[in-house]
Amino acid sequence: MLGGSATYFSVSARYFSPVKIVAVIGEDFPASHLAFFKKRDIDTRGIITKKGKTFRWEGEYSGDMNEARTVATHLNVFAEFDPVIPAEYKKTPHVFLANIDPRIQERVLRQIPRPRLVVSDTMNYWILHKRRQLVRQLPRVAIALFNEGEAKLLSGQPNIVQAAQGILKMGPRRVVVKRGEHGALLFSRDSLFCIPAFLLEKIIDPTGAGDTFAGGLIGYLSRCRKCDDAALRRALVYGTVMASFTVEDFSLRRLASINQRDIQERVKEFERRHKL
Repeated sequence: MLGGSATYFSVSARYFSPVKIVAVIGEDFPASHLAFFKKRDIDTRGIITKKGKTFRWEGEYSGDMNEARTVATHLNVFAEFDPVIPAEYKKTPHVFLANIDPRIQERVLRQIPRPRLVVSDTMNYWILHKRRQLVRQLPRVAIALFNEGEAKLLSGQPNIVQAAQGILKMGPRRVVVKRGEHGALLFSRDSLFCIPAFLLEKIIDPTGAGDTFAGGLIGYLSRCRKCDDAALRRALVYGTVMASFTVEDFSLRRLASINQRDIQERVKEFERRHKL
C-alpha cells in the first residue's frame, strides 16, 4: 500500500499550506501514486527515481494498537539516497525531517540555509542503528517528535518525564511525545502541556498517524506569525484531529477523502469534548 512518512505528512500538511516533497523512489513505484500527489497540488519536483526497489516497511499491531512492532525494514534505493534540494526549495521556511536516516536529515539541513522552523521525527530503527548521528543534529531542531517507546529508548530513561528532559538536554527546544489513544505531551525546558487524543470507537490502521499528526502540527504553525506556547498548543489540536482521520482506514484512503469542513467540524467537536 502507499505509505511512508513523507506521504502521510504531505497529504496532511497540504490541507493548511503548500508542500514541497523531497524523496527517492524505485522503478517499481506506480505512476498512479505520483498522480495522487499531483492531484493534491503537492510539489513533486524533489522526488527522484533510482534503479531498484522503493523503500518498504512491514509491521504489525496487537493489543491496544498504540505502537507497531517492526517486522521488516527494506531500505532498497533509500540506502544510498543523497538528497539534492532543488534551488527553488532552498528558501522553504518550514522543514519537516521525516522518519529517515539521520545522516540524510543532516544533509537536507545543510542545503537549507535559514529555515524558520525545523521539526524532526525518527523511529526505533534509527535510534538503534544511527544513534550518534541522530543526537548530533538535534541541536538544530526546534521540535523533536517521538512516540513514548522511542523517547525512552533514545534517553535510556524508563520514566517519560525523565526521558523528555534527557532529550531536551541533547539540544532540541521542544519535545513532543506521541502516545496514541492517550494523546500527546509537549515538553520544553520550563513547561509541560498534555493534550488528549480524539477518541474513536473503531480504529482500522494506526500506520502513518504520527506523520499525519506532524503534518497537521506544522501545517497549522506555517500560518502563525510566531511559534510560541499558545500557537504550539493550538497546533497540537490540529495535529491530533488530522491523525484521527488517518486511523479510520488503511493507507491514505480516509485522509485523502476529507475537506476543510470535516477538519473544522472535528476541531469543534474536540474542543466541545474537552471544554477548550
